[in-house]
Amino acid sequence: MTVQKDLEKALAAAESAKGTYATFAASTDDQKAQQMFTQMSQDMKQHISTIEDRLNSNTNMGLSSGDASSVVNSNSSATTANQQN
Repeated sequence: MTVQKDLEKALAAAESAKGTYATFAASTDDQKAQQMFTQMSQDMKQHISTIEDRLNSNTNMGLSSGDASSVVNSNSSATTANQQN
């Protein structure tokens, strides 16, 4: 499977999770659970943005076959950036 396909699947999963968390937040009367699900939905927005940025980068670079060194370097950069936030 290509990096492009993996990123597209990850994006779909993140968008689905965001929607699920938002639905759970809207459907509960428990204040703490509502806050938790709302925060998780907001966190998924950042995940989506990160994946979209990488997809755009791949498209601009013409990378769809999954150059291993680019994948490792990019994933390491994304992990470092997420840890700093």
